[in-house]
Amino acid sequence: MFNEYVQYDALALAELVSKGEVHPKEVLEAAIRRAEKLNPRLNAIVTPLYDYARDRVQQDLSGPFAGVPFLLKDVHHALKGTPMSNGSRLHKGEVSEVTAEIVRRFLDAGVVVFGKTNTPEYKLSVLTMPEAWGPTRNPWDVTRLPGGSSGGSAAAVAAGIVPMASATDEGGSIRMPASACGVFGLKPSRGRNPIGPDFSWEAEGLSTSGVITRTVRDSAAMLDATEGPEPGSPYVAPGPTGFLAALSDPLGRLRIGVSTASNVFGMPMDGPCVDAVRVTGLLLQDLGHVVEEVPLPYDEWEVLQTFLILLAANTAAVMTELEGRYGKSRVRASLEDVSLLLGKVGRAMPAESVGTSRINARRIGAKLAAFHDDYDVLVTPTLGRVPIPIEQGELTAAEKRLLRFVLSPAAAGLLHVRRFLERMMETQTESVVRQVLWRTPIANVAGVPAMSVPLHRTENDLPVGVQFIGRYGDEVTLLRLAAQLEEAKPWRVATGT
Repeated sequence: MFNEYVQYDALALAELVSKGEVHPKEVLEAAIRRAEKLNPRLNAIVTPLYDYARDRVQQDLSGPFAGVPFLLKDVHHALKGTPMSNGSRLHKGEVSEVTAEIVRRFLDAGVVVFGKTNTPEYKLSVLTMPEAWGPTRNPWDVTRLPGGSSGGSAAAVAAGIVPMASATDEGGSIRMPASACGVFGLKPSRGRNPIGPDFSWEAEGLSTSGVITRTVRDSAAMLDATEGPEPGSPYVAPGPTGFLAALSDPLGRLRIGVSTASNVFGMPMDGPCVDAVRVTGLLLQDLGHVVEEVPLPYDEWEVLQTFLILLAANTAAVMTELEGRYGKSRVRASLEDVSLLLGKVGRAMPAESVGTSRINARRIGAKLAAFHDDYDVLVTPTLGRVPIPIEQGELTAAEKRLLRFVLSPAAAGLLHVRRFLERMMETQTESVVRQVLWRTPIANVAGVPAMSVPLHRTENDLPVGVQFIGRYGDEVTLLRLAAQLEEAKPWRVATGT
């Protein structure tokens, strides 16, 4: 019995396997035991794949993570022959007919997939509490949420069920749950990792795939294994690569801009989120970097509006595809109201809005690039809220009434009235702001790499992440800096869950 399982990161487990000190079967069974112990409380894993995994560990595995237990996010990351629900009642029980390219690369790295993790429907929410599966709970406090949309993956990593798990990031969905669960999450540059074969999921270049991990070196090594173009790639990120090897190179003295602005969209952040950035700024100075307080080099409202319009347009396209496959009545009866509303808003928007938002995204990216002419990294809070209680993630009574009305026949045609459509967008924004106060969508709109590093804790030991935003294509600098911070201020697993 491999009782020391939780003490090792993924690379260390792979090293034990390669040396013959432990068999992949022993490692897998240790992971399954931990999952069976903790998952009933956490609801991080929604689809166990134990038989699939037990067959896989009997094979000759190779790669940097040969024999390492691994979990797949239950959306986008399709594995042929296994169930994938996309967090939706519509797809419960369906089996994937293909393997996504990013998953193929995970498998080529040697991991042993033994389950799928909880996610909001179509990864459209910042909170992981889909109607199809129920809420995932935060390992540090099971009365609270783990963030989203990769909340199941982050909770499983934080609880020590796995050392790393797959994730996607469309508006912060790697970084937000990494912050809420006290683990490391890197969103790669646009075009760094594959998004096929279903390119519709990348949402105008907003979305990318990666992993959530406990250690920086695991993220670097997995990025080595997954990065690079695929046939039909609409974007290709520039070098340099060689991410794991780069961690041993000297970092040098960075010029870092820190924003401790305590309001997001006119609402005050929780104190620990601002404190986390202030304390991190002092730590960065102690490590020899040049640190300066800076204003945000972009307009947050413009970023959010651009993000939501592109997301709504993509959701509308997905809804049309689903209706063609399943029929309108089944889609309407199966999908959550929030998903239906976002799709309906997307259908009502004029084409001009989408075109304008694409142009705005380029302009926003240019502003951020100009900032990086003077600074290597921008530091902000990842979230403006500490992990919230589960009940606060529910829609308010007023929000539910408005949703029911907008989706009813009585509201037919209203979304084509410009002011009403604008009000719907404002309502969506207000709901998200109330729940998380995110600072993450800028990296998705601009396509740049960004990471959440678990550098702070509240007085009652809840994790608070700090966001670092880098130049397009420059994950190397972020990873080197994260490794330096990890050594200076190590973080830990929620072993007491």
